[in-house]
Amino acid sequence: MPFIYNVQTKAVSENYATSGSLNTEIDFLFIAPGATRASTLIALRVQGKGAGLTALSGIAFRVKQWTASASSGGTAITPRAVDKRAPAAVSTAAAGAGGGTGAVTSGTTAFLVGGCGCGASGPGGWVAPNPDGAIVLDGGATMSADLFSSSGTASLNFEAQTEIQE
Repeated sequence: MPFIYNVQTKAVSENYATSGSLNTEIDFLFIAPGATRASTLIALRVQGKGAGLTALSGIAFRVKQWTASASSGGTAITPRAVDKRAPAAVSTAAAGAGGGTGAVTSGTTAFLVGGCGCGASGPGGWVAPNPDGAIVLDGGATMSADLFSSSGTASLNFEAQTEIQE
């Protein structure tokens, strides 16, 4: 039976921010599989945390899968089991320090495999429509799934959480 684990940016910083340069991506979080089990991204939930905004804007979140080498760096986040009876996760994760301004180091050979968006002060997200729609990282493979943020407005605050299945 598979188990569900949660990875949240809150584990590193209260707020993450899009780039200070318009329409510029930041690789702010990655998930990599462990040696013994596949890691499957099944959900991404995001929340814009803008306050007192005077213009409408949105935040784009992109999921890229690196297949030649995994991403690295950032501040480690231990994937937490949703069910306390689950074994410890074998997947690893990390998020950029400083609210994402210290981005993680991207892997190589990327494929855009998903994404979603949210308003600058609203919710958004993505959930795999069925098991075939999930983003799978093979156990023992040198690959990762990374989350990128981008906006047409500079430095918008947000937080994100993922659910992975092993």
